[in-house]
Amino acid sequence: MRAALAAAVRLPFTLAALNGCSASTVAPVCKEGCRLLTLPGGGAGVPNGLCGQHTHSAAGWSSIVHTTARVLQEGGVVGVPTDTIYGLACLAQNSQSIKNMYSVKGRNGSKPLAICVGNIEDIYRYCHVGVPDQLLQDLLPGPVTLVFERSDALNPDLNPFTSLVGVRIPDHAFIRQLSQACSEPLALTSANISSQTSTLMVQEFQDLWPQLSLVVDGGPVGDLMSPQCRLGSTVVDLSVSGKYTVIRPGCALKHTAEILGKKYGLTTDS
Repeated sequence: MRAALAAAVRLPFTLAALNGCSASTVAPVCKEGCRLLTLPGGGAGVPNGLCGQHTHSAAGWSSIVHTTARVLQEGGVVGVPTDTIYGLACLAQNSQSIKNMYSVKGRNGSKPLAICVGNIEDIYRYCHVGVPDQLLQDLLPGPVTLVFERSDALNPDLNPFTSLVGVRIPDHAFIRQLSQACSEPLALTSANISSQTSTLMVQEFQDLWPQLSLVVDGGPVGDLMSPQCRLGSTVVDLSVSGKYTVIRPGCALKHTAEILGKKYGLTTDS
């Protein structure tokens, strides 16, 4: 079944979707057609508007962003770096892609997927926000997932069992630019088989590569020897006015709790 899914997900992307990427950034990683794209400059360290001597790297970076966006827009599931761990991403508004991602992970369909957007203003389109905008500015982009009531603009096939949705803006240039290039939210989950350890390098989820349309290598994420770096984002529910509930402590609980409690006076039910 997984072999059939892999073929169905990858088939359109083996050649055409990689047009425009230089040979130095594209390398085959499996016989079935999955491709690995390596970000210039080690991933998160490549900012917008690079200086003149980095023009070639900037062009390669932009090419990978747009190639990955095309793969997503054609229904693919991709492996991507974030500011916390490696993730799997697909378009949140594409119902078939969501089904494919659950199958790749071997994940229970009752476990929700978060969405990832490129800018804070995008949150207001897909969520009903009941906290000050400055609170969002204080926490995002960053290693935190904020849970709100979802809006009708979000695909009803994404987490149909709940009225809530978690939203992320990772502090990582690639995935933020990818979200902006797609002009719609990404569904995002960790790049590992469900219930297994989170991954900090693309090689750590190599067993999933044959089932993915594309894998983007941004180098190691965090300290490979630190268990703290594998905790993923801190997840907090802000859907109840004046309160916050910690759903997952994650890697940034202390900072997040200080912002929510001390600065904004939210109380916790955790």
